[in-house]
Amino acid sequence: MSQMEDLCVTDCERCPALVDSRSRIVNGVGPGDADLVFVGEAPGAQEDERGEPFVGRSGDVLNDALRDVGLARADVRITNCVRCRPPENRNPTSDELDNCEGYLQTELDRIDPELVVTLGKVPSERLLDRSVAVTEEAGDVVDARIGDSSRRVLISVHPAATLYDRSQRETFTDAIARAADLAGVRETDGGQTSLGDY
Repeated sequence: MSQMEDLCVTDCERCPALVDSRSRIVNGVGPGDADLVFVGEAPGAQEDERGEPFVGRSGDVLNDALRDVGLARADVRITNCVRCRPPENRNPTSDELDNCEGYLQTELDRIDPELVVTLGKVPSERLLDRSVAVTEEAGDVVDARIGDSSRRVLISVHPAATLYDRSQRETFTDAIARAADLAGVRETDGGQTSLGDY
């Protein structure tokens, strides 16, 4: 079994409401050794249909922001706190987040990224274990204990926020640019990454 297959959840019945609501389990996508991991909340309708996170309009916003900093979607890992679509796209419950937490921790432990980027309020509060004012804290980097490991986490607004509030676009793109710099995955003018500057 490959490292990628090992990270895939193929059968889970822990959350009855999500089992009823999903058409498939939506696992993370991207390299198993990615320096940058983006964590969203849960799959939406398009993600549930296609079996991949962030493939709807918010996925287009994320893809554009990555491209603007010289990255392709295939260069990063994209996953969610919860792997099954909640009914009516509601937020996942605390129990649902608890039930899926081990899957995310295993994924992060296996990939061991330089930086984790939380996309929106739910993943930010879940991974940092505190209340987060996402629009005020976007771009902030926090050292957080996730499972048994210490991780650098960068807070970002959800890409969908830019669709409903154009003023959030710069906040989002700035956070993605900072994430790329801190993870050392974007080349500076001299051809050197900026990881050592952190």
